[in-house]
Amino acid sequence: MSKHLHTALALAARGVPPLPLRAGKVPFGNCPTCAKNACGGRPNMKTPGPCTCPAPCHGWAAATTDPDVINSPTWRRAWREAAGVAYHPGGAGLTAVDLDNAAAIAWARETLPATRIVPTTRGEHWLYQGAMPSANAVRPGVDIKSLMAYARWLGPSTGTMTALPDIVRALIVREPAPVRPAPVTVPAPAQGGKCPHRTPTYLDRGIAMAEQRITQAREAVHATVYRTFLAVLSTHGRCGCLTATHTARLFTAAQAKGETARHCTDAWTNALTTLGL
Repeated sequence: MSKHLHTALALAARGVPPLPLRAGKVPFGNCPTCAKNACGGRPNMKTPGPCTCPAPCHGWAAATTDPDVINSPTWRRAWREAAGVAYHPGGAGLTAVDLDNAAAIAWARETLPATRIVPTTRGEHWLYQGAMPSANAVRPGVDIKSLMAYARWLGPSTGTMTALPDIVRALIVREPAPVRPAPVTVPAPAQGGKCPHRTPTYLDRGIAMAEQRITQAREAVHATVYRTFLAVLSTHGRCGCLTATHTARLFTAAQAKGETARHCTDAWTNALTTLGL
């Protein structure tokens, strides 16, 4: 029995679906029967599970915990030629945060909850209990590998695995782009030029609370900034009270949490568009 086959059977016994990797850390190509999805079993790679072909075809979807498949004659040939073993994290109910360099690792240590860590050639995989959609380049040097993806099996890990946190799920959330370019402005005062708020203190207190909400955000900072801008504009955006000074205070608070000036402008513009301002 080859070393890779032995590893694959051990993983399958633990509920982790493996698949063989050839040189270059890529799955084996489809067999002639399945070439160009001729088998009809894996159109567009959008549904889980292998087709009826006995070969390890269709990339991540070939991963299985069935020992009879893993140890079948066709798969045994693949294991003899394999350069490594991969697994389907999502199929095991896991998410791997792939940190590709020292800067990404430093970010994770400052931002993410501690969990099980696997050293890689260039960085680390942080493993969490729970599955989610996969995505590449969610931030510099960081990929998410879970559903419909594979990760290399790199041997023993350290630490205790924790539940998949919202801050990791939020990494794949993309704020919608503005419908059209718009300047960051505030509408004119309400009819008659009178502010409906009782005193200027009401606005000052609202801005201070918004700054505090952004400053205290521990995760999902992008979403927190957008929701805070939306709340401020829904309350104060129609009376003409907001000034460039108020906007600058909110932008400064957001940038102190790592947001760029461009993101602040886009979030503000999106909030204006959402409210019809």
